[in-house]
Amino acid sequence: MNRQKFIDKFMAAFVLLAMFKVVGIVAQLFHESFWSVMGTLAIFLVVAFIILLVITSLKDKEQNKRNSSGKRGGSGSFYLENSLFDRIRSKYEELAEKYIAEKDYKKAARVYMNLLQDNYRGAKTLENGGLYNEAAVVYLKKLNNKSDAAVCYEKAKQHKKAIELYKEMEQKEKVGDLYKEINDLKNAHYYYQIVADDYTGNNQMVKASLVYRKKMEKPEEAQKILLKGWEEDKDAFNCLNNYFANIFDVKKLESEIKNLYEKTPDHKKITYLEAMKYEFKKDPELQAAIRNIAYEIIAEKVDTRSEIVNELKYFNPGDDVILKDISRFKTARNKMFRN
Repeated sequence: MNRQKFIDKFMAAFVLLAMFKVVGIVAQLFHESFWSVMGTLAIFLVVAFIILLVITSLKDKEQNKRNSSGKRGGSGSFYLENSLFDRIRSKYEELAEKYIAEKDYKKAARVYMNLLQDNYRGAKTLENGGLYNEAAVVYLKKLNNKSDAAVCYEKAKQHKKAIELYKEMEQKEKVGDLYKEINDLKNAHYYYQIVADDYTGNNQMVKASLVYRKKMEKPEEAQKILLKGWEEDKDAFNCLNNYFANIFDVKKLESEIKNLYEKTPDHKKITYLEAMKYEFKKDPELQAAIRNIAYEIIAEKVDTRSEIVNELKYFNPGDDVILKDISRFKTARNKMFRN
């Protein structure tokens, strides 16, 4: 088929399809509003007119070429077809961008979805234009994208619809957050408790404590979970470190440091010593008590772990004498082993 015949047939097919499309749009009056249908029809007629102009222009150019040259290209119709569709697509893109610039996001979305067959860009255009409910419907019905739909319902303050979607996706903490936002604390705490129990079951005690403290506003429960993690060796160091971090009264913190140390088994004292490095820096009032605990642990462990003497420098910052003592101890220890 030569180029001229291709263009003629394409134009005839396009006119026929345009007629069917107009009938289809008018038929939407039975289930959509009059102005919505008229808007869609107007967009289609404008685009159809632009396409006809493009086809007519191509037809005139081809006729001029045929008049000036009798040559034919075997693959000409293929390239012509691609060129034609590229031009049409480009016109659609320009039309959508024009509507966006005019802040007419609904019309832009229709161009993307109905003419460019790109439902995602249509939904995204509606979302960017603040039409969150409309965007959510497209995400759900056209794309089966519950995640983006839930976000849009949340932006639209349609909390119940968002909650149902988050429940379907089993995002329990998010469900709790939304219940809390609408002041339904009973349901919020129900879902937060599930989240906290899941974390505890997976030995993620610090995360569980954060749910109790930040989401449920139960600092005592948060401390119990951290203490449980320390005692049961479930991420022991981080649990102990966070447990102390949540005590803001210096006197109470000093008392708790001493009490916990007395209950600390021998195999966990190195971990306790590591935690003391952080506590030592918090307040000068704590330093004497913490230094005594550190000295006691180091003295107990030095026979089996000679390198532990290096820890003394953390509890005596700026003390050059301690550094010299550590050096002398290492030298003497090395001589002893050599002999």
